[in-house]
Amino acid sequence: MRRLPHLLARHWTQLALLLLGILLPLLLLADLTEDVFREGGYPWDQSVLAWYAAHRTPGLTRLARGLALLGGVPLLPLITAAIALGLARVGARAHAWFLAAAVGGATLLNVLAKVIFQRPRPDELGAVLSEPGYSFPSGHAMSNMAFGFALALVFWRSRAGWPAAVLGVGWALAVGLSRNYLGVHYPSDVLAGFAASAVWVTGLYLILGQRWPRLRRSPRGERDTR
Repeated sequence: MRRLPHLLARHWTQLALLLLGILLPLLLLADLTEDVFREGGYPWDQSVLAWYAAHRTPGLTRLARGLALLGGVPLLPLITAAIALGLARVGARAHAWFLAAAVGGATLLNVLAKVIFQRPRPDELGAVLSEPGYSFPSGHAMSNMAFGFALALVFWRSRAGWPAAVLGVGWALAVGLSRNYLGVHYPSDVLAGFAASAVWVTGLYLILGQRWPRLRRSPRGERDTR
């Protein structure tokens, strides 16, 4: 089987168009609402954050912190690598490469987007914790949606299909919402992260599926020797 970097090099035009298809709508959104975007968020951003702040409890705060830890660096990359290694060991190398590329690509895309948009985080006085860096789009939302959605696509044709899909997407939603609960991201940061990752993972699935048709099949018991 050819290595993933070579495969991606062959499809660089499609990947570049996919990248533009994700970034351009975000650029348009930020340009149309620049003042609101950079200074306090949209009215509903503030309303949602205020609602979360008013309903915080010690138990929910511990849960949100735990989700932030499990869904952040370095644990999420380790979890992704462990699952990808497990898929490769049973012969589902196409699925392993897809999962790794989905999460890795979403992470790199998030870094690029944050450098472009440079949106400040919400007021630290209303946050449970303080985090460095820019706010838009949410890195936790993007990477965990990429992880959850990619898992759903990997396993949806297997016996574990629906449980894996529900667990993966449910996990991503929980992590994203926890970022609003903790006050470190605006809701629009999280929604943009979800949408960008959904587009990225879907496009990557279609592109890699051209080379690896078995990517669209169940990974169980496959032996990919190409």
